[in-house]
Amino acid sequence: MSIKIENISYVYSPGTAYEKQALKNVSFEIPDGQFAGIIGHTGSGKSTLIQHLNGLLKATSGAIYHDGKNIYDKGYDMRSLRSRVGLVFQYPEHQLFEEDVLTDVCFGPKNQGLPKEECEARAREALELVGFPEKYYLQSPFELSGGQKRRAAIAGVLAMKPEVLILDEPTAGLDPKGRDDILDQIQHLHERTKITVILVSHSMEDIARYVERIVVMNRGTKMLDGTPEEVFAHYKELEAVGLAAPQVTYIMHDLKERGHSVKTDVTTIEEAADEIMKSFRKRKSEKGSFHD
Repeated sequence: MSIKIENISYVYSPGTAYEKQALKNVSFEIPDGQFAGIIGHTGSGKSTLIQHLNGLLKATSGAIYHDGKNIYDKGYDMRSLRSRVGLVFQYPEHQLFEEDVLTDVCFGPKNQGLPKEECEARAREALELVGFPEKYYLQSPFELSGGQKRRAAIAGVLAMKPEVLILDEPTAGLDPKGRDDILDQIQHLHERTKITVILVSHSMEDIARYVERIVVMNRGTKMLDGTPEEVFAHYKELEAVGLAAPQVTYIMHDLKERGHSVKTDVTTIEEAADEIMKSFRKRKSEKGSFHD
């Protein structure tokens, strides 16, 4: 499912003393199957923005198109939209409430009117997709670890078979291993199902490692939009608005300034290590040629 956002603006509590413009003429398009990231500091508008994508919030002005259809047109099926665009809020485990994990994950398909057998089949498939251990299917969700709760909550959204999965800070509160496990599983899910994934995060390292395209929000507007390499090339502008590039970006720029022949647009540790090794091999080769 492709998503096109056209000049979206949103004002909280219009006409009151609490009026606040959260979004200002935001436009971009996410093609079907893309793994995109949205970053921005607190108050930048990123969480408000994603709540427009499945109709939870209605724009004050502008339009949103899903597969070419304006969701604000009269008669548009919003209920169907919310089934096709799954939104996983920050700390989604707070939404777990059933007596066991399998029953909890069945909740969404059940609300879609599916028969019990189909609900359970979808729940099992979704739990398998997020790498949730089968031995815990009949366990109370309240007895799970933080990472397991997060997987179960994400599975609850996946069981409704959305075409777009939006995750708002899915690793918040998890330890480093739990964070990597969740994001690795989301990447695996994307590769396996080709579902459109939109990841909202404040972690530059996470964004750089997993997504193929980044939208940077600042004070309700779209500040930057491009590949990780393109966006992090503007690391000084990011710093100016309270953000930062991945640490590896600063390391590579420092090496370049010290005379090393390395690319500065790498975004992951693996890419940086490869560039550094190339630089050392080149220097070694040049020294060997000089002594000859």
